[in-house]
Amino acid sequence: MMDRRHWLRVAAGSLCAGLHSAGAQPVGASREAQRPVDAALEPPSTPREFRAAWVATVANIDWPSRAGLPPQTQRAEVVALLDRAREIGLNALIFQVRPSADALYPSALEPWSEYLTGAQGRAPDPAYDPLEFWVEQAHHRGLELHAWFNPYRARHTAAKSAESALHLSKRQPDLVKRYGDWLWMDPGEPKAAEHTLAVVSDVVRRYDVDGVHIDDYFYPYPVQNAGAELPFPDDASWQRYVLQGGSLSRDAWRRDNVDRLVKNLHDSVKSIKPWVRVGISPFGLGRPDRRPPGISGFSQYDKLFADVERWLEAGWLDYLAPQLYWPIDRKEQAFGVLLDYWIAQNKQSRHVWPGLFTSRVGAAPQPWPASEVVNQISMARSRAASTGQVHFSMAALMKDADGIATALKNGPYAQPALVPSSPWMTHASSGTSTAAPPVMRLDGTQLRLQPGISTGASSSAAFVWTVWTRRAQRWQLEVLPARQSVLPLSGDVSRVVVRAVDRWGRESAPTVWSLS
Repeated sequence: MMDRRHWLRVAAGSLCAGLHSAGAQPVGASREAQRPVDAALEPPSTPREFRAAWVATVANIDWPSRAGLPPQTQRAEVVALLDRAREIGLNALIFQVRPSADALYPSALEPWSEYLTGAQGRAPDPAYDPLEFWVEQAHHRGLELHAWFNPYRARHTAAKSAESALHLSKRQPDLVKRYGDWLWMDPGEPKAAEHTLAVVSDVVRRYDVDGVHIDDYFYPYPVQNAGAELPFPDDASWQRYVLQGGSLSRDAWRRDNVDRLVKNLHDSVKSIKPWVRVGISPFGLGRPDRRPPGISGFSQYDKLFADVERWLEAGWLDYLAPQLYWPIDRKEQAFGVLLDYWIAQNKQSRHVWPGLFTSRVGAAPQPWPASEVVNQISMARSRAASTGQVHFSMAALMKDADGIATALKNGPYAQPALVPSSPWMTHASSGTSTAAPPVMRLDGTQLRLQPGISTGASSSAAFVWTVWTRRAQRWQLEVLPARQSVLPLSGDVSRVVVRAVDRWGRESAPTVWSLS
């Protein structure tokens, strides 16, 4: 994020006969399919909406609350963040694992982050793996965990400790340039891109993440020097390109450098784990020659050399989370107009999930009311092609600034939702098999759940359950982690419908129990 914005059997076939108590019986799918079914016996379709928040580690914006905390305290903060996310109704977090060519996990490629331990290169003591803990604890709650990488930044202006010997600026100094008070990897250096791709691939191989995410930092935001923009110091890589016969203009060459990183990152992730989604959260304004009338402001196309429209057109991402960090009534950067713009650019029908500036709620000097974010969610929901939102960031939700967390919990997020599926991602390795329907049996006043036997790939195993219970003529939904094996039942439950959902977001056939 730009720092100045400090921003859930009818088994297919037969059901396991596990329930023998009087008055409760499994209902087979095949039998129900042979006769009209009372609509009241069928739950509604499970709602789907991506509800996420960014967890920024740079400058300790969200986690850990300060550098150098004992690991036990860091883990307690993780649990608190995840519990709040679950309480509010979120279903995913986007966790920053690489703020500045450093790592929030043990890595042979980059040093430990100073935002974790207080000094770059210093490991947690006693040792633990923060990213592994984040993934395990998120999945324990049925939440997705996306790993967020900054692709090019090598040192942040908020950094306090010296670079360690493992840092890229020390190991391969030719790949890193000083730009004002920043250190920045040169996107024109092929080895710099190769290094970033190696870092991302390493995380995807070693960790059970659900997504890979990059933000709006490509070429750096311009630094002012004596009233003029400081040029980015890439003369050496540019001249090498020209001498090798390159024919693009310098701006087009810079955009091509970023294009190739985005494409190669997408292809690399998919070659390792095709179910892992690739997401990008660019600056919210599109290229100037395509903007709707009345929209004006900073051009990432010309200054960050980010051709986001091309990435959408080429299908190099699974979701776009444009940072629409302006209020609805801001004419020059109108939220609804910009959301419609990005939807119109989405020729490959990927997900468009706007980024919301939730941290502005209750924040001086021009605080937003919580209603601004709630209204933006309502506006986004009015567009069928926009099926989610991402909040910057968890800090505001933890503070419940102006009651925003309470407003989300009791309002738009009152009913749980599944993350939308991504049909274009289905890969040969997943086959056509979805997760096997769960097996259930009654044990006193609770149902015991266990995954059915899956014949597909591991990505087709159950990740979460969708549990619909019918009470007093009304259906109620819970989305539960598939590792949860016990479902308590109250005396007024008349029917339970459970489906397994796999890593691709596909729901199984239902397991249905009638308790009346």
